[in-house]
Amino acid sequence: MSDSPKQNVLFITADQWRGDCLSALDHPCVRTPNIDALIADSVLFRNHYSVCVPCGPARASLLTGMYVQNHRSATNGTPLDSRHSNIALEARRMGYDPVLFGYTDTALDPRDTPENILHKYGYEGVLPGFRNEVLMMESNPAPWLDDLRVKGYEIPENIQDLFAPIEGYPDADGKGLCYPPTLFSAEDSQTAFLTRKLIDHLGDRNDGWFAHISYLRPHPPFTAPEPYNSMYDADQVPMPERAGSVDEQASQHPWMDASIHQPTSWYVQWMYEALDSETYDRDMRQVRAAYYGLVSKIDTYVGKLIDHLKATGAWDNTLIVLTSDHGEMLGDRYMFGKRGYADTSYHIPLIIRDPGSGANATRGRIVEQMTESVDVMPSILDWLDLDIPRQCDGKSLIGFWTGNDPLDWRQEVHWEYDFRDVETPRLENLLGLESDECSLNVIRDGRFKYVHFAALKPLLFDLQNDPHERVNLADDPAYGAELVKYAQKMLSWRMCNDERTLSNIKVTRHGVF
Repeated sequence: MSDSPKQNVLFITADQWRGDCLSALDHPCVRTPNIDALIADSVLFRNHYSVCVPCGPARASLLTGMYVQNHRSATNGTPLDSRHSNIALEARRMGYDPVLFGYTDTALDPRDTPENILHKYGYEGVLPGFRNEVLMMESNPAPWLDDLRVKGYEIPENIQDLFAPIEGYPDADGKGLCYPPTLFSAEDSQTAFLTRKLIDHLGDRNDGWFAHISYLRPHPPFTAPEPYNSMYDADQVPMPERAGSVDEQASQHPWMDASIHQPTSWYVQWMYEALDSETYDRDMRQVRAAYYGLVSKIDTYVGKLIDHLKATGAWDNTLIVLTSDHGEMLGDRYMFGKRGYADTSYHIPLIIRDPGSGANATRGRIVEQMTESVDVMPSILDWLDLDIPRQCDGKSLIGFWTGNDPLDWRQEVHWEYDFRDVETPRLENLLGLESDECSLNVIRDGRFKYVHFAALKPLLFDLQNDPHERVNLADDPAYGAELVKYAQKMLSWRMCNDERTLSNIKVTRHGVF
């Protein structure tokens, strides 16, 4: 970290953003010129993965530096134990005032949270340590709605109707259902609103601020305002990675069979209902086109943030971290959302720009080593010269941009998915599982992916010869040794990463060691 003046931190997340959706990584469609320019002055981590899904657990891990097996906020709505520290609390101890623009999707600990607060926020609470400057819950984005009212928009009773495609939109015939734009303009979107609010808050400050802006997009609904709705031609977008038929895909595993017709959110239910329709592929590709448009809209407004930092001089004094909570299936495996074991649910971008001269030699570097979302908190704290709490399962990445690559870096990534639903136990009933049996763990390196279910048969894929994971080798005797090897690696990994805040402390009559 540079010497005085005190440094700034801009921590950006864009919800549900696939790691391949950057033109700097030669995506066949997506254009992200502003972020590409940022990448040229930063370090990009190509093989970066979230350690869990969906939103709540993924953000809990991102913001605490902990694996799910340790913080145990495994589903949206599962409380995050208040004993855990997080990036905001640690920065606040140093004298920063971490402000939040957006949301953290934190289900607060009911043991020490007033009941009225729990009822007000549900799982969309604010992570302790952040000062909520502009709270934008998905279920009730009140500040944005107020802004729309002032501008003359009529707010429907069902907020989600704001995102419905405009009826009777010109030239929409023959295009997918997501082609028409939203009622509101791009300049009046949530993304634009949050960006303006953060810029107004920062003003010309350059005095040691810590800001977390959490964009909802490209998270669904899959509709985009003009001109982003028509930016990408559905006929030109790449097809998803999937088997030749729904039945063939579903036959891969009992979980896949049970899940492929089970939408996890209202915004993709119509796509699952349309799986057997003649227009499915057309509508699916239009969803992908709309998603890419939403990515490009994020790029536009990240560019405006960067322009503001440069105009005020804060660019030379601000650590920028840009990432996501998790990815999006986007039709892969005939599924949408974020779940299961496919890479596209977990592979996410990570871009870090250190303003200091010590990072000059690595600007534009693309790091190939495998990194995890739990590495982000230790990296920020390391840059701030703060101690990294023992709770953190991740490791600092700072060496990758200061020219001192860490020795003995991990050779694989891990993630966990808990698919229980204590409110509506659909998969539990379909698969005959208890809630505590509804989980899977993945270990993935450059050659194999091993998927271990708590109470279902495992999967093993040879990624070198089968990159699209069509052939499960778990029952193939020729791969028996590999199956055992990866099962043992996963067991050892979990044993070595069990919660250990006090594990390396010993209390004796001669003192605490």
